[in-house]
Amino acid sequence: MASSYEVERSTVIDAPPADVYHLIADFRNWPIWSPWENKDPKMAKEYHGDPNTVGHRYSWRGNRAVGSGSMSIADIAEPQLVRLKLAFLKPFKSESDNAFTLEDLGDGRTKVTWRMQGQMNRLMSVFAKVRSMDKMVGPDFETGLNQLKAAAEQQVDRAADELDEGPSD
Repeated sequence: MASSYEVERSTVIDAPPADVYHLIADFRNWPIWSPWENKDPKMAKEYHGDPNTVGHRYSWRGNRAVGSGSMSIADIAEPQLVRLKLAFLKPFKSESDNAFTLEDLGDGRTKVTWRMQGQMNRLMSVFAKVRSMDKMVGPDFETGLNQLKAAAEQQVDRAADELDEGPSD
């Protein structure tokens, strides 16, 4: 049995990297696209530190579907990378490294890759015998990336509409 795990998903977004980056590097924007928001709309959230900077932190306490824990920005390279440290307290203690890489494809398009890596603790190893981390977390990553895509593309469309309308009299 593997002692480590990795989950990775990607999507292409019709928005420039800078527009996508700010949706990720400011935790206050996560409710717009996070796959876990709909699993517990009453989740308690706290934000610490300055957005878009190393040390920006987000913590939550929620129902059984989202558990409780925190994540913080460990490294950034605007607008190509946001690296996070994720620590769960519930449903069981675990830590992982997450990274969002943003590749500029040109023509206002960005390939976003969301990757999580970590070491299996004893309880995770038991769960992994029934269902792999990829099967447990991968669908959430797919949902999150689809929602991130929709949010970023909506921002681009709104900005284009405002340009088309021109200044109001």
